[in-house]
Amino acid sequence: MRVFFMALLFSLSSFTTYNVTDKKEILNEIELVRLTDHVSEVKSFTALNRGYNRKIAFLVDMKIKSGKNRFFVYDLENEKIIDQGLVAHGSGSETGIKGDILQFSNEPNSNCTSLGRYCVEKSYNGVFGKAFRLSGLDETNSNAQKRAIVLHCYKEVPDEEKEYYILNSHGCPMVSEVFFKRLQKIIESSDSKIMLSVYY
Repeated sequence: MRVFFMALLFSLSSFTTYNVTDKKEILNEIELVRLTDHVSEVKSFTALNRGYNRKIAFLVDMKIKSGKNRFFVYDLENEKIIDQGLVAHGSGSETGIKGDILQFSNEPNSNCTSLGRYCVEKSYNGVFGKAFRLSGLDETNSNAQKRAIVLHCYKEVPDEEKEYYILNSHGCPMVSEVFFKRLQKIIESSDSKIMLSVYY
């Protein structure tokens, strides 16, 4: 009983480090609809495929400007955003067209972000330090491993929202060092694979 109680205390203490937020407070109506649609897709997929985390998912809304929080850690059980941060998109996704229109590609050397569902895989140490490999689960991102698309941090990505655009990646979801540490804690404490959904 004492062991169970200590384990319960530990799990609660690690969970409450995240900022539980009502999604309606940070998303407008259109963004909320997009989020809800993709949360439903994640839930359907994890319900049918064993080995995936059914409590936590990562979602990235690429229609939101890069200077604003658009990487969301979502509590699937309680329907809440529990953390959020900035994330870069690929330099190849820039179109130069006003209105923040992006393009996406699954092609090698495109430097574009690829839309779709990813499985967050094991970590490794690379050019940017610790990073998590990503496996593409859709036709739109099936070349993720071939393209070396990974979840990683970079010191030039800000921790807080900005009125301007942040720098671009080579197609990887690239976050700040501080946000990455929080994501790392979630990934490494999960006993099942976490899904990352990138949509537009």
